[in-house]
Amino acid sequence: MPFRRIPGFALSLSALLLGGCLYGFSGGGLPSDVKTVAVLPFENITTDPTLTAEINAAVREAVENRLGLRQAGENQANAVVTGTITRYEPDLPVAFQGAENNKVEVTRRLLQITVDVRIINRETEAVIWERKGLMVEGDYETGKERDGRKKALEKLTTNIVDGAQSQW
Repeated sequence: MPFRRIPGFALSLSALLLGGCLYGFSGGGLPSDVKTVAVLPFENITTDPTLTAEINAAVREAVENRLGLRQAGENQANAVVTGTITRYEPDLPVAFQGAENNKVEVTRRLLQITVDVRIINRETEAVIWERKGLMVEGDYETGKERDGRKKALEKLTTNIVDGAQSQW
């Protein structure tokens, strides 16, 4: 009888699917011995001296709040975050509209920050995560560069946190 096989098949399929749910990944994330971090001031080779403090504050907050690490001095930390700010483009026009007298008005701009970042396990001196040429962007309305900078910093910290957590 075909109807009796269906419940048995459904039961077998359910058991197989539920059993499959027990599968998990291991090995991702930071090493288990990393509990503290020191975020060293990023070297800044751009013309904007304020970037160092803003990037360091954003990275420090992200590793503390999103990775759950406690801040520590460089000599006491389990991990050290270092970086170099290699490029800063605050004013790239991306959207235009026609204006009076046949002029074009820029309505939207883009801000780009490029950094090299490294997270090192201080005890083993192994590189936990590294990314060279990490470029992040933030768009903004003309005259509101601060909005673009905020978006770019959010993307930067997300990339660093995701990178640190994705070690397989």
